[in-house]
Amino acid sequence: MGWRAVIVDSPCKISVSGNYLIIRSEEIKKIHLPEVYYLMIACSSINITGVALCELARRKIKVIFCDEKRNPYGELTNYYGCFNCAKKLKMQIEWNKDVISSVNTAILASKITNQARLLKKYGFDERAEIIEDYVSEIELNDTTNREGHAAKVYFNTLFGKEFNRNKSDDINAALNYGYSIILSDINRAVVSCGRLTQIGINHKNEFNEFNLSCDLIEPWRVIIDEYVYNQGKRRFDKNYKFELVGLLNKRVQYDRDYSLHDAINVYVKNVIDCLDRGNCEKLLLYDFI
Repeated sequence: MGWRAVIVDSPCKISVSGNYLIIRSEEIKKIHLPEVYYLMIACSSINITGVALCELARRKIKVIFCDEKRNPYGELTNYYGCFNCAKKLKMQIEWNKDVISSVNTAILASKITNQARLLKKYGFDERAEIIEDYVSEIELNDTTNREGHAAKVYFNTLFGKEFNRNKSDDINAALNYGYSIILSDINRAVVSCGRLTQIGINHKNEFNEFNLSCDLIEPWRVIIDEYVYNQGKRRFDKNYKFELVGLLNKRVQYDRDYSLHDAINVYVKNVIDCLDRGNCEKLLLYDFI
């Protein structure tokens, strides 16, 4: 499994030769393909060959394309993530509704719990207790929207009472960018398991291609939240973006020590296995420390 996140942010030509990714600009750079798990095309003046795209897809290397503002805009997703996709998709379509509800509720509770833990970590004990109460009140599929109530307390505590997730500012830009990086890694893991990202367990928007991934990301958002909180009112610039991509190599505890990228792989497989088996006994969610 690769370990490198490669970001290309200046005009060049990208191709593949043998076992190497070739990046040609004023100089030629060669990167061993088995080392790469993530490639971000962060410049609109980049040419990439069809052969390179096919090889990157074949090796299940996630490729992200950025817009003119260098924000993630789209990604390369394989048609086939494994040899028996038809069987896996049939299993996904037939997931038990009661188990789906249980898994969805557990994921949402985990997200809120992690938010409370982050607040406690930075000394907001009273606000954390309010959020913990929401966890104890959560109902199946969160029909009373405890997640939404917790989010308001959580973000206003971290970033101030005037903070609004719908505003266009540096904090929101960083949060959205960081979430999109983790989401793309989850997309890759879902496809590798032979499943459709469009068929979610909670998110069911017909215009969202990544409903399932949007469900699975919830407990992991806190990693981006903490990093952005620690940056204060920093301007959201090129270096900030690179650092957020670099969080995929951050060490986290998920059953044992992993990079975030590897933990996401194990996590996605764990959740999908539980849904396939039809029980939540071995469901393992991420606990923020």
